[in-house]
Amino acid sequence: MDVSVVIPLLNEEESLTELYNWLKKVFDAQKWNHEILFIDDGSTDGSWSVIKGLSAQDSCVRGIKFLRNYGKSAALNEGFMIASGNVVFTMDADLQDSPDELPEMYRMITQDSLDVVSGWKEKRHDPMTKTIPTKLYNWATRRMSGIHLHDFNCGLKAYRKGVIKSVEVHGEMHRYIPVMAKQNGFGRIGEKSVAHQARKYGTTKFGMERFTRGFLDLLTISFISKFGTRPMHLFGTWGTLMFVVGFIGFAYIGGSKILCVLNDIPAKNIADISAFYISLTAMILGTQLFLAGFLAELISRNEPGRNKYQIEEKI
Repeated sequence: MDVSVVIPLLNEEESLTELYNWLKKVFDAQKWNHEILFIDDGSTDGSWSVIKGLSAQDSCVRGIKFLRNYGKSAALNEGFMIASGNVVFTMDADLQDSPDELPEMYRMITQDSLDVVSGWKEKRHDPMTKTIPTKLYNWATRRMSGIHLHDFNCGLKAYRKGVIKSVEVHGEMHRYIPVMAKQNGFGRIGEKSVAHQARKYGTTKFGMERFTRGFLDLLTISFISKFGTRPMHLFGTWGTLMFVVGFIGFAYIGGSKILCVLNDIPAKNIADISAFYISLTAMILGTQLFLAGFLAELISRNEPGRNKYQIEEKI
């Protein structure tokens, strides 16, 4: 199979037939052996009926329908599991992503030897309430991930098959597939400026809350990638540091009090010194952090995938 295209959707019945015809035109022109995977994320309109009709007339069309809405990440994850193409595209079903971009993205994967090609909607047909938060989000993601893409959230992407088989997408992590790909050793990540069409049917299914969720998922991915298999290195380090600082402060206050008593020098009661409580709190927090790291280490050591590595080649 040359290519697969995974299309998550929610209540997009008006655009599906038009999108299918557009994709077929591109695929037939390229003479690709292909499959089109529609993942219906719990639509309440006639989207599934349209998908069944398309599948009945074309064996290259396959579909999955969720019983309820689980989110775009879940839809992509299910699509990735069944995709069999050597190059896998993802795109939205609202006709804002242009299938005409796929041949060049395919060339970048197959000829330029890239693992991931991410679309960049350089000229967007969206309101400022959507574009400004997106710019801030992309800036933060670039800083934290070290991947210099302009538009992490663009739904139009191309992946080498090995990439999508190595990642598990959940929550709001569909935005960070390039980040997860890099963590799994697929570091050849490119970008292509793509046309962004104005929405023709319906309304957007995403609200402002996606930026909060997306940022929290970015923190999760960053933490797991660095300390997922060695949590003690984080919690143990900070716990030990806080305990040592607290103990030094406690020892200084206690030692000063003892010296004053031995030399009949008037001194404050230890309980009246605010630094005593700060030192005591630091020792308690340090102990808790150390124990948290120890427990996390025990849990991670029983993780079935702890010693699962991405192997490129064997001889």
